Amino acid sequence: MPGGLGFQISEDSKYPMTDDWKGLFERGRVIPPHSQTVRQAQDSSHTHSQGFQIILKHLDGPHIQREKKEGESEGSRKREPVKYQLSVSLFDTSHQHFFGRTWKSSPQQMSGVNRAMFNEVVYLHTSLRLPSVVAVVELVALQPRADGSQHALGCGFAILHLFSSMTEPQATEGDRRLSLYHGTPRTLLHPLLRDPIEQNKLLTPIDGAHLVCSLKPHPALAPAMHLFPQNMLVSGDENIPGVTPSPTGDSLLKPHMVKSLTCFLDRLSISLHPSLEKFESQLLQHVSTDCHNTKHSGPESSAVVVIQERRLHVGVHNGWGFLERPQVVVLETTEATDCSRGRKGTLTRDCSSSPSQSLALRSSLELKLPSHQAVGIALQLEYVFSSPLVGDGKLSSTSTISRTAFMQCLRWGVWCPFQEWGALRAEEMKFSLQGGSTPNPYGIMAYTSSSNSQSPAQVVDERDMVRFRLSSSSVQKASSSTAVSLRRSRTGQEEMAAQHRKPPSPSPGRSRRASHASPPGSPQGPGLSMSQLAATSRYPTMSHSTAVSPWQQPFSSQLYPSPLASAHQLSHVELPAASNITHLEVDLNVSHRDRLPTYQSAALANEGHLELQELPFTPIHAPIITMGTHAAPSSSSVSSRSSLAHLYSASFPYITDPSGLVAEVLDPTEPVNFDPQREEADPLQGNVLLLQFLAFSRIPQQGGSSNWPDSVHFTFQLYRFPPVTTQRLKLLAIDKLPKKSSETPPCVLAVINKDGTVNSGSPGLQLQFRVDGAFLQPGERRWFLRYLALHTLQVDVWDSQSLLLIGSTALGLKHMLRQGRPAVQATHELEVITTEYMGEGVPVSLHRASNPISVFTTIKGRLHLRLGNVGCPVDQNKPNKPQCLPPSRSHIISPPDATSGFTGGSLSSKSIQRLNVRNAARAQRLVELDGDLVPLLQSHMKEGGGTPRTNTPWWGETDDVRQRKLNRMVAVRQHEGGQDGTGSEVKTKVTGRRAERAQLARDLRLMHAYRERSKAEGITHILSQAITIHHTLYATLGTAEYLEYVLRNPFNTPQTVTIYSEDPELSVITDCDEWRYFKTLTKTLTPLEEDMFHLKEGTLAPQVYLRPKESVHVPLKYQTFVSDNSVVPQGPSLIPSVRSTQVAKKHLSNTVLAKSIKVTFRAEDGKPLAICQVSVEPTPHVIDQTFRFYQPELSFLKKALRLPPWERTPVGDTDAGSQISVRCSDPNVICETKMLAQGEPQDVYLKVPGSPSPQIRKFFVTVFTDKWLAVPAQVWQVYVHFLQRVDISCVTGQRTCQSLVIRGTQATRKVRCYTSHPQELKVDPAEVFVLLPGVVQDLQLCVCPLRAGSRFCYLTVVDVEQHTLVACWLLSLTCRLPILSKAFEMCAPVGGGRGSTRKITYTNPYPTSRVLLLRSDHPDLLQFKEDRFEIGGGETYRIGLRFAPSQSPGAQEILIYINNQEEITEETFCVKVKYT
Repeated sequence: MPGGLGFQISEDSKYPMTDDWKGLFERGRVIPPHSQTVRQAQDSSHTHSQGFQIILKHLDGPHIQREKKEGESEGSRKREPVKYQLSVSLFDTSHQHFFGRTWKSSPQQMSGVNRAMFNEVVYLHTSLRLPSVVAVVELVALQPRADGSQHALGCGFAILHLFSSMTEPQATEGDRRLSLYHGTPRTLLHPLLRDPIEQNKLLTPIDGAHLVCSLKPHPALAPAMHLFPQNMLVSGDENIPGVTPSPTGDSLLKPHMVKSLTCFLDRLSISLHPSLEKFESQLLQHVSTDCHNTKHSGPESSAVVVIQERRLHVGVHNGWGFLERPQVVVLETTEATDCSRGRKGTLTRDCSSSPSQSLALRSSLELKLPSHQAVGIALQLEYVFSSPLVGDGKLSSTSTISRTAFMQCLRWGVWCPFQEWGALRAEEMKFSLQGGSTPNPYGIMAYTSSSNSQSPAQVVDERDMVRFRLSSSSVQKASSSTAVSLRRSRTGQEEMAAQHRKPPSPSPGRSRRASHASPPGSPQGPGLSMSQLAATSRYPTMSHSTAVSPWQQPFSSQLYPSPLASAHQLSHVELPAASNITHLEVDLNVSHRDRLPTYQSAALANEGHLELQELPFTPIHAPIITMGTHAAPSSSSVSSRSSLAHLYSASFPYITDPSGLVAEVLDPTEPVNFDPQREEADPLQGNVLLLQFLAFSRIPQQGGSSNWPDSVHFTFQLYRFPPVTTQRLKLLAIDKLPKKSSETPPCVLAVINKDGTVNSGSPGLQLQFRVDGAFLQPGERRWFLRYLALHTLQVDVWDSQSLLLIGSTALGLKHMLRQGRPAVQATHELEVITTEYMGEGVPVSLHRASNPISVFTTIKGRLHLRLGNVGCPVDQNKPNKPQCLPPSRSHIISPPDATSGFTGGSLSSKSIQRLNVRNAARAQRLVELDGDLVPLLQSHMKEGGGTPRTNTPWWGETDDVRQRKLNRMVAVRQHEGGQDGTGSEVKTKVTGRRAERAQLARDLRLMHAYRERSKAEGITHILSQAITIHHTLYATLGTAEYLEYVLRNPFNTPQTVTIYSEDPELSVITDCDEWRYFKTLTKTLTPLEEDMFHLKEGTLAPQVYLRPKESVHVPLKYQTFVSDNSVVPQGPSLIPSVRSTQVAKKHLSNTVLAKSIKVTFRAEDGKPLAICQVSVEPTPHVIDQTFRFYQPELSFLKKALRLPPWERTPVGDTDAGSQISVRCSDPNVICETKMLAQGEPQDVYLKVPGSPSPQIRKFFVTVFTDKWLAVPAQVWQVYVHFLQRVDISCVTGQRTCQSLVIRGTQATRKVRCYTSHPQELKVDPAEVFVLLPGVVQDLQLCVCPLRAGSRFCYLTVVDVEQHTLVACWLLSLTCRLPILSKAFEMCAPVGGGRGSTRKITYTNPYPTSRVLLLRSDHPDLLQFKEDRFEIGGGETYRIGLRFAPSQSPGAQEILIYINNQEEITEETFCVKVKYT
């Protein structure tokens, strides 16, 4: 076979079937990926690992089987059948690099149909989700030999592409057929083999050979991903310490974690041979010698190397990797003997009398150890050295010598506590440490002091010992030592990042605080920053020189690699590298299966039955303060009299009463006295609510245009009217204000027509809502008045161009109460506020206070709004609805007395009016009862006027069309009869009569059969109607409707009646306390019985016992929390500006679905005793507050809404106390609250599942303060906008570009891009462009932030013709500060004036001329004389600065960015201005 290689391997070369740590560690080593590939994945935001599942099903290879047979010699003896094996490796096509570990399948035979069934499942997790990462599958033929070896031959390989360009699995559904190629995977290392691989001529496919496999994500692997390395291919039956073996053999399909035991490591000490003093002296000699040979050292006389710190890394390792990041502690030297004391102070047998120094850790360490014999505790002894930094490494221009710090690993060791019985008996344990180049879990070379070359690559010194005591949590509680948790060490990259953020040396005050915070014993880690390493150490140090103390010299904070570590440091730090990628030419071991553990530790058996106790912990969210029913922002005017005078000179329409007089003006700042009796006595029972949007005042925003916004529209919901979205309103500036005025004038609002022109009519926008007897339900008027007295109206303000939310405002409606006056009005000036939450990604700790979440509230503008209420009389032509119903009859359903019998008699109209309509049925035509019967009738039926009717159904047609067709048919028959003559006409009539009689006879027989068939059904229906009572209720979301049905036993025998309801939303109240509560709430004066109901066995249907002829009241409750959560398209509306009662009824909100529910009362024989048919009519509910959140797509939204401090004692339940309950209309949204003490702030927690962009999820949250959830105290409407998230990392003052892609819709659109921060975000194209259907358009986004930090910005694409949203992105900006070049300080006076001017110099370091641009992060405080200047090579330019005056003392740091023409920062200056 081309490219095939064959050689022998023995069975002894297989991996050992061991479960110990060393065996797993040798098998678990992987080759790291290429560094460029890792960097590319990090740049693509692929930082987290994701689990995947590869299923290798079967292989079809007829030509492979044929070639194998031809390759065997004819004279060879009969051998065992050939078996085939698959090996899978990861390959990077862009760098031609194999990485990870080769996985091998179990050998399988080829069946008679030339198919080898494997059915193997391979798991891996990786963060390298790039198109260049592929899986190479090799097919190997194994031929056993007589001597026990195997003859292996490569039969080809296949390439499985794992990821597409969208960083997702290329195929998540269905099987894939991979072609096999001749040769071995070594072919992929050919220098001429580049992407695309499959199209290269060097690869020749094997005819008819295919491998069937599938690839899909495996989210269930996430809990076990920390137990084995990335890019490692594993099987479900492999032994992974920490994963519970599965009975099915696949423990990774749904992995279950092994319970961990909390242990404490204390009394740790390390002794080094021959002694600590001699060991460190020899170590310093070797380090100093290496420092002299590096370029970082200076003259030999100044090379003073000292030991600055002694560290110990402690981690839990399972042979595959660390379960958590290793922890770091600082050791100290102690005077001790070589012996260790037992529990009672007695010396052990190894005790010697010679005292010496050792490294000790007095505090105890907390470790979590899974119950597995391969889990070990890995220790690494590390020293931190400091050496002079002069010459090429010089950092300072001062005469003093700076010092640099570096680290070196000295010894390491691993001890497995579960390999022996009784390892956790709190006895002292010891084991030896080793050094050298032996692979270790930390992936670095260790120092060795031996020069003996007899031992290959490593030297093990049994006298370098570590002693400690390991005890479980139960033993630790009895000890007197206090356990302290270790902090996690930071990686070198994090330390270097911390180096730039921290000053070169800590302040004395900080050092004192640190010294007080740490105990005098062993201080604990994590790994210290370089600024701390350069500071004066409090611990003993050793120097190889007798020169002046090195601590008197200033230290540099820069980190350089260790001279020893630089020569031995491996390329992959996370896991040691080993050549474990196996192909045919390397190894062909048959895959093995690990044995399941057959032991169980006694210490773990004692704690295996215990479960974790939940601590009192409340999740920390950014609480959003709700306004409640009583809260309203201040409506006091802040505009000047001049601005108001010019504003109201715009001729806004007046609000007048029915007599034409101007409505009484109320002061919105004064309180309102509400008298319900005066409202009831008002002769004008109708109300016309008026809302006039007058003007909007812009407030200049940082980084925004002074003319923003250009047009706005509003959204709100008043009472239970449908949600309102207004038209677009243009902001017209007032030209009559003086130019010197510093106040931002209000802009008059004007309606924009459909064609984009401004309406020349009356300025502003007026909406009216009519609330009269035709709109209100009986008894609802007092609830409407209560709504006006207590509630607030929230108005959302939108930018009509970008369709972005500007902000929200709210105002109280109490000034719309007329209190007997014909009309009232009040003018409000409201602040439009938006709230931004920063720092939501701050990690939260359980045992210490977390950093506060920054909440910024910004005023975006002021809205001028006028409210009015005009009384109107009730229409006398319409029958008046009763204002209230009798309390004793409003909730009681009583069957009528007319159900005793069917009176029969005449069916005339008059007699039917006298009868009960439920007991009477009027005769109807069969064709009217059943439309399917019409096509079966052949005769021409006649109607009342004698007009013949054909058997064709005519419903759906108008009378004119039907009459025209009949006339046309008559004319055709008359024309045919005139041509035949008189004789033929008589003959035709006789024949027609016979045919008609035959058709009538057939139709009569059909009707008789139909009547006999439907007679029983009709009689049953009539009888059921006789016992059915109909009731209509008007339901709102979350409100419980209480009913009582009077159930009577008509028999002379007792009956046990079972109650069945078709819908669980209509249920029977079986709790006596709940029944009593609803009676008190509805003022229903009917009898109440204790323990009246009992549940039927096997069902939840309640039963009630009735005596003969007895009547009882059955309490029913209807309550629904399900609503229609559909969302209208985002954008302004084109509705008319007048809201009448008819418009409100036409657009009734359908949040509650209309339905008909049947409640059946069945007797003991199963027959219905009574039926209550309840018709539910939807009624829109009141919206107290609206919330809008923007969230990245396909991610959970977690928010906390803080409840207002209202009165929480419900009506009729004085013992309820602080009872808060919440319900949500969306069953997929988690909504909950926790009971807190009285007076504590109450939060409602929301967890909303994510959706794809640009979907909007809407739902309602009802808040109850009563125990039985009768009436909601608050109803919130929540909108969650899911947007595409784009993460952008940038530097302040410098331009960063990002490409976005938008795809055209089904129609051609004219669109334009808008951003929430136009000064910092620029989009190309910036003007209107045409988006063709299905065409991909590239958008170039340029970000130039002014402030550092993390925040969200928005980018929208809007249809400029339809004013609808086409696409929207959520931009997550992470802005960091640049490196400062120079720093300045100046003082400026406080108060008025023209400000201060200064000049700073800038020298062009380039030999050529450059054009530079000037930017500032505070353009409101600093202005440049010239924003752009040109400077020659090597020349100096003086930059003119002008600082604006400040009205208050303080200090402000201002950054000055000097950018080139590509907006890349050349230099950054910092000017600290002190206003005094």
